[in-house]
Parts: sequence; C-alpha cells; structure tokens
Amino acid sequence: MPETLNDLLAALVRLDSTNPALVPGSAGERAIAHFVADWLAAHDIGAELDEASPGRLSVIATVKGTGGGRSLILNAHLDTVGTEGMPAPFEPVVRSGRMYGRGTYDMKSGLAACLMALLDAKAAGLRGDVILTAVADEEHASLGMQSVLRRVTADAAIVTEPTELCVSVAHKGFTWHEITTHGRAAHGSRPDLGVDAIAHMGRVLGQLEALAQELTTRQPHPLLGHGSLHASLISGGQELSSYPERCTLQVERRTLPGETPEATMQEIDALIVALAADPTFRAEHHLTLARDPFGIAQDAPIVQTLQAAATAVLGTSPAVIGQTFWMDSAFLAAAGIPTVVFGPRGAGAHATEEWVDLESLQQCRQILTATLRAFCA
Repeated sequence: MPETLNDLLAALVRLDSTNPALVPGSAGERAIAHFVADWLAAHDIGAELDEASPGRLSVIATVKGTGGGRSLILNAHLDTVGTEGMPAPFEPVVRSGRMYGRGTYDMKSGLAACLMALLDAKAAGLRGDVILTAVADEEHASLGMQSVLRRVTADAAIVTEPTELCVSVAHKGFTWHEITTHGRAAHGSRPDLGVDAIAHMGRVLGQLEALAQELTTRQPHPLLGHGSLHASLISGGQELSSYPERCTLQVERRTLPGETPEATMQEIDALIVALAADPTFRAEHHLTLARDPFGIAQDAPIVQTLQAAATAVLGTSPAVIGQTFWMDSAFLAAAGIPTVVFGPRGAGAHATEEWVDLESLQQCRQILTATLRAFCA
C-alpha cells in the first residue's frame, strides 16, 4: 500500500475511473472504490461501500471521536471525465514539481489529501468524528453524493475540489431547458400550407439573446458576477424541400445564489407567451434538470477555521473566491451542512494535459489536518 501522499496520488491515477455515463462502457468507480476501502482497512479505518446504482460505488469512512466534538465531512469524487487525446492518461508522470495524468487535478489530488488527513485525524484523538465521503458520478448526475447524503450528516464539510489554495465560498448553479416550436409540414413550394418551425425558433432565439443581455444589467454577485444563458443544441426539419414541422432547442441558464429553477422557468415562459400573440406560433417549454447554486457566509465557523489554518500553513491569508462551475458542495449545503471548498493548485480539468502542483498538495493536506484538529477538537 502506498504510504506517502505523492505515491498515494500516483496509485489513484493509475486506476481508470472514467465515468460510464460520459463515456459508455468505461470503467466507472468500482476498482477505485475498492482500492480506497482496502487502503483504509490497511490503516485500521473501517469503510463502507455505498452503491447508488449498479456498479456505481462510493466510499464512506469514519474516524470516530471520543465524544462531545463537532463532526466534519471531507469530500472528494472518485470519477473522472474521458481521456480522448491523452497518450497515457493513467501513467502518472512527475516533472518540475508537477504530477501529470487524468484526475491529478480533478480531483484525485483532493481525494489523496482527504485520505492522508483521515490518518492524521486517527492519530489526533479528536472529540468529534471525521468522515470521508468519496463519491461516484460527480461529473454527471451526482448519484453518489445524493445516495451518501441519505446515510451521512455532519456539522460541516470541506469539498476538496481544486481552488488554487483559495477558500471558495460560492459557485453558480444551472438549469437546463428544452423548447420545442411546432410548425406544419408541407412541400417547400407551398408556403400557403406550411408553417416553418425553425423560423419560429429563430424568434425564440432572438428573445433568449435579449434575456441573456438583460442578465448582465442585473446586480452582480460579489464573487460570481452575473448569471448567464446560452443556446446549446438545436435540431429540426425533415428534409430540404419541406417546411419543418418541429424544432427543438436546448438551453442552459447559469444561476446565482438566490435564483431558483422556478424563476428561470418563469423568465423563459414569459417570452414564449409574448411570442404566442402570433396565432401561428406554438411552442412548449420544459425544465429538464436543475442544480442549485452554492453559497456560505464568510463568517461561518468552518470558513473561519479553514482560513485560520490556511494562514498558519501558507504564511498569508488565502483569497476568498467564488467559482463558476458546479460542484457537489451544493448538495451538501442543501442538506443543511455548512460547506466550504478548498483544494490544491494545478490546471487541466477536463483537458488533454492535466496536472497538480505537488507542493500545494502537501500544503492542502496540512491545512485539512489543521482544520479538523481545530474544528473537531
């Protein structure tokens, strides 16, 4: 079993845990979940496997406290995105203080730091419990996090997604929408009979562009800026010589703390209602997926404790940031668990060259350990 942080990260990278929902037929989390559970068992820390759906395994492990202290979740995800274009994605390479390979940055480095911090918690004899949740499927539907939260709670949580050693207290959410315009199929030579569903979707696109522009005039979030909206996918028509009877558009709306799925639905419904003043215009709108934004007050105890620990290790106070992309922290917060995001430096999330800075990984482990020693004492 690997005993150093760098060796542990390398061992995790060698395990293909590509999310099968993103790349059909790929490995998934089974092998890496068993590795994590076995590694913990070798260090006398009991672990359970949680199977959110067939083969989609998460790991839950607890270092029990002596009693009377606050509990803390350390969270990381097991899955990665695909590896197309990467010559040797599962062969970790160390060069100039960086480790390269799929998952080094997003986020097996955070997982490795959590595992080592769990050993530190075991040695510290804390009053509060320290809980590891190493979850499946974060890169797709968060099946693992949602399943684990039916079994686990705590007084606070740290999600160890990469933050460049900054303290992240907010991120955007998103809603996905499907809009369908209906026309009337007819021969292309018969405009008197046909209704062009694609042209009608053009009217929708114009209104959506205006809404996207209007979002930039609203009060920005101090860390996240403005919400946004864009058209993502469009399809329609039957053949070149026919009026199209149907056109479907998929839209993504990125949301800020305080914005709800219901509000985003109402925004789009309102523009469709306005277009329906034309009796030939007919459209449907559905919400297909929603993920909440995340935010925590900067004076929350877990944020303050983490900041103090990071300042002591780094010699300077870390920046407080927000992040544009969505994370499982939103599910933890929605479950009533005060949550903060903190992880190492690096680059290449979802890219063909991915790396983590190994010095920052060591510092991340030290900061997690100092935080749990203070918070769970």
